[in-house]
Amino acid sequence: MIRVAAVGDIHLSPESAGALRPAFDTLGDSADLLLLAGDLTRHGTVEEARVVAREVAGLPVPVVAVLGNHDYQSDRQDDVTAVLEEVGVTVLEGEGTVVPVDGTRVGIAGTKGFGGGFAGRSGGEFGEPEMKAFIRYTRRCAEGLASSLRMLKEEDCAVRIALTHYSPVADTLAGEPLEIYPFLGSYLLAEAVDEAGADLVVHGHAHLGTEHGMTSGGVRVRNVAQPVLGQAFAVYHLPVHVTATSAVADTAEKAGIR
Repeated sequence: MIRVAAVGDIHLSPESAGALRPAFDTLGDSADLLLLAGDLTRHGTVEEARVVAREVAGLPVPVVAVLGNHDYQSDRQDDVTAVLEEVGVTVLEGEGTVVPVDGTRVGIAGTKGFGGGFAGRSGGEFGEPEMKAFIRYTRRCAEGLASSLRMLKEEDCAVRIALTHYSPVADTLAGEPLEIYPFLGSYLLAEAVDEAGADLVVHGHAHLGTEHGMTSGGVRVRNVAQPVLGQAFAVYHLPVHVTATSAVADTAEKAGIR
């Protein structure tokens, strides 16, 4: 089993420095990696990013993140990313990364994602340029997620995880006002996951939502916004699938072939 720790919407600032570090220091005993599902800062400033960096620097497990809408607020998202990468955090946007865990290749595909709504109640690429640009941006995020998941499959990852900030399904928004669903996620993200394949989707953003959901294709979705979890992080256990390459290698080893 792969143990995946995840949390989003920690919204750190200088006033909350050190709040999560004691819990994060225990990750070596409970998890194999930590996923951060965006909204790591309150207003996307470099000062706040440095607080986040100190919180996760030198942890006993690899850390992979996407940014959230709060991390874009000050138009310093590139600087926020750079500060996190300086302490070894892998920040994804429309790309994937492979984390080795005890000989198992765990692939994470990440995008912030964006809004637009869900099947039957969603925006479309029609009308004003602003509306078309809104949905096209969401579509680009979804296409990047699908492309990254396909790449991770080609790289023979035994476990694949989609990491987003915005939600791919309405399930995990239960508890939020219906009026704001279109601004909390998009069905296009779920379509990307179902088309390319994944073992788990982790997202944040919906503070009043629900932890558990599923895509129409049967992929588990988890809302890990900290207000939903009510704790420093959640840990999910994923079974390791035997890939074609690893099966061949195992057969060769049993036959005495090196």
